[in-house]
Amino acid sequence: MSELSTQLIHHPYRPPAGFEAITQPVHKASTVIFPNVQALRERDWTHQHGYSYGLAGTPTSFMLEERIASLEGGRYCALAPSGLAALSLVDMAFLSAGDELLIPDNAYGPNKAFAQHELKRWGIACAFYDPMNPADLAAKLSPRTRLVWLEAAGSITLEFPDLPALVAAVRSQAPAHPQGIVIALDNTWGAGLAFKAFEMGVDVSMQALTKYPSGGADVLMGSVVTRDEVLHHQVLLCHTRLGLGVAANDIELVLRGLPSMVVRYAAQDASTRSLANWLQTLPHFDQVLHPALSSSPGHAAWKRDCSGAACLLSLAFRPEISQAQVDLFCDSLRLFKIGHSWAGPMSLCAVYQAASIRSLPSAYRGPLVRLAVGLESTEDLRQDLAQAFARAGL
Repeated sequence: MSELSTQLIHHPYRPPAGFEAITQPVHKASTVIFPNVQALRERDWTHQHGYSYGLAGTPTSFMLEERIASLEGGRYCALAPSGLAALSLVDMAFLSAGDELLIPDNAYGPNKAFAQHELKRWGIACAFYDPMNPADLAAKLSPRTRLVWLEAAGSITLEFPDLPALVAAVRSQAPAHPQGIVIALDNTWGAGLAFKAFEMGVDVSMQALTKYPSGGADVLMGSVVTRDEVLHHQVLLCHTRLGLGVAANDIELVLRGLPSMVVRYAAQDASTRSLANWLQTLPHFDQVLHPALSSSPGHAAWKRDCSGAACLLSLAFRPEISQAQVDLFCDSLRLFKIGHSWAGPMSLCAVYQAASIRSLPSAYRGPLVRLAVGLESTEDLRQDLAQAFARAGL
């Protein structure tokens, strides 16, 4: 190696082993080096026994997968570039042309949109069910049903379903389906902390790691966790064929966020409950939606099954309050910024109309505002909401 260019690439130095620190090293690689041809031929990438290519995993991605699987109470985990990518991965792993998918009507909107457009074009049918009525789910199961999504709490309106009853409704029909029905849960709200998904009887638990595991509002990532090796390999093979990968630096950010996740979840939960209890004393709303409030839909199921309630609450304004007033209220907020997502350090708000996000009839006639409570002082947030109400003439 007489030439400097070759020496810089093939330098013999290797750092000594035994370095221990709180943070873990970040391994970045597309190409993985094999010691010989036989090792290349024999390498098994499907069981984390070794490394074959960056998309099949590195020490960094394996570490996060193991920690997320433990968080969820599962055995296997696959990472995806976003929460929506994880949702879509589950659909593509378990559905084929001619199959049917059932989704709760209050599910995350992009999950519904993927089913209504891409899956429909691929010959996969989709129907929406009332998640607060297990009998409605049971009635909509058919011999074509292969995948049922659950979501707790529901997107925007935060109804908390009776998860064991929904699972039982599906399982009661399972003998009629030789290929079986996979039950998947969007567990982003619960985050593996509020309740244990697999104890509820689901087969697959998905999270947007963008939210609580990251906590920094600076990374996009999703996960798909299972306990069943056969289901995991269906996910893993689809994941590989799609070429899904996540960047090592993004994984580093989620690994950095995990140690504080329990503390952040509890702090935001406590602040959100305090604000929800105050807000429900005000006259502006048909309802304040938050699972820990006794008046919120599904409160009894939440109280029975959960130990936490996350950082979200929604305000169902009375129909006589104009959209212009609601918009002015949001525009007048100083600490709550207008934006999507949640579980980051900064509080957020977003405006919705029930008719535009639901297929089934909605009980909410006026505008909806979802608040995502951050890590600011609870009293500062209460004062911010109060001054915004005043500026909007409420």
